Amino acid sequence: MRLFHSFSSPFVRKVTVVLHETGLTDRVEFVTTAGSPTEPNGTRIARNPLAKVPTLERPDGPALFDSRVICRYLDDLAGAGLYPAPPRLWETLTLEALADGMLDAMVLMTYEERLRPEELRFAPWVDGQWDKVDRALDVIEGRWMAHLAGPLDIAQIGVGVAIGYLEFRQPTRDWRAGRPALAAWEDSFKQRPSMQATQPTLV
Repeated sequence: MRLFHSFSSPFVRKVTVVLHETGLTDRVEFVTTAGSPTEPNGTRIARNPLAKVPTLERPDGPALFDSRVICRYLDDLAGAGLYPAPPRLWETLTLEALADGMLDAMVLMTYEERLRPEELRFAPWVDGQWDKVDRALDVIEGRWMAHLAGPLDIAQIGVGVAIGYLEFRQPTRDWRAGRPALAAWEDSFKQRPSMQATQPTLV
């Protein structure tokens, strides 16, 4: 298999954490690609018409894309159990979606700050995206800590990656204030070998 990736993409990191947790890293060749919404990469387009990473090329079917699809495929391939049986599955998938929504908002913030000319940047847009992240963190602190304390699943990976990306791209935002339980969980979770091995890199 070949994984088309970017070192700074949080969605790629989510997939690579799953590769480490499932023991499949050695079965994947990592292909680095560059690109942005304004300058898409031809290599990406050839395998994914959305020109996004991650995209997983496999020998027995069309390329897979969207991190959630790839993670589910890898978990099935390894039989790792990152997607528990119902009813816990529905909580896992909902918390995963919440974490991915945080990432979507933060990626949009990053594009606004890095790709849009300074004179065209719209501060209320950035504030609106941050509000989504802020609300999600509050909900995780108030509702989801018991789930995060349970057996490892894709939702925990998603939350860990989302907070890691927050600290990577928005280091001045004090997300820990008023969220002691989540902050303590994150301090522990980021020590996992899979998280340590997949630290994002500025590009």
